[in-house]
Amino acid sequence: MKIKVMVAAHKEFPMPENRNLYMPVLVGATKNYKEGIDYQRDDEGENISSKNPNFNELTAIYWAWKNLDADAIGLVHYRRLFSKGGKRELDNILNKKQIEQLLGKAPIIVPKKRKYYIESNYSHYVHAHPKEPLDVTRNVISENYPRYLDAFDQVMHKTSAHMFNMFIMRKKEFNQYSEWLFDVLFKVEDKIDISEYSVQDARVFGFLAERLMDVWITANKNKFVESRWIQIGDRKIFSKIFNLLKRKFLKSSIKRTHF
Repeated sequence: MKIKVMVAAHKEFPMPENRNLYMPVLVGATKNYKEGIDYQRDDEGENISSKNPNFNELTAIYWAWKNLDADAIGLVHYRRLFSKGGKRELDNILNKKQIEQLLGKAPIIVPKKRKYYIESNYSHYVHAHPKEPLDVTRNVISENYPRYLDAFDQVMHKTSAHMFNMFIMRKKEFNQYSEWLFDVLFKVEDKIDISEYSVQDARVFGFLAERLMDVWITANKNKFVESRWIQIGDRKIFSKIFNLLKRKFLKSSIKRTHF
């Protein structure tokens, strides 16, 4: 099986050694390109690289959908990768055999759910970002994909989700997901004005996509398997908990780091 797992990055960073399996992708390459970074650029072939400030790592997903040929395609981040568990080090990430074993159980691999406990997926989003894009997304789904509306509402009421836009999918499922995801997001893009958003909030379409993958999985009853994941470097768990509580109870605007 030919498997390509993209490692989205906007700068040079230590990468997995197996380049046959893990493909570093310079996202937003149109603007982030620096001489000497030997990564696949997301501005080659058919692409939306210029949209990276608003679509984040989704520009790598779009590039792969339009240009990459493989039996299975995935996306991780330069600091956040699927793992066997345990040490937060690059030598502890999934290898090809382990990915094949997981894909043998289900055509989709997702990270273990992130649990919010005191927040729903909807309230977590609107306490951190402007609510209009999420509400417009519901309207777009209602108008164009009514079969997905019940799944959207179910996911928004849950207190956990498969986050980070991380996955590995067989090509069939990857194509189906990408076609649906970008059609929804481009329609939302046409309906909202983000010109006055902060740099952080302007990354809106990446944030929306994090909530939409579970919608797509739920609506289509896709079989999936969860994998552990690790974050290279400091996860800043306590500061994240503090910010979550502050957003919920004080409704302050907190700058968040996506990677």
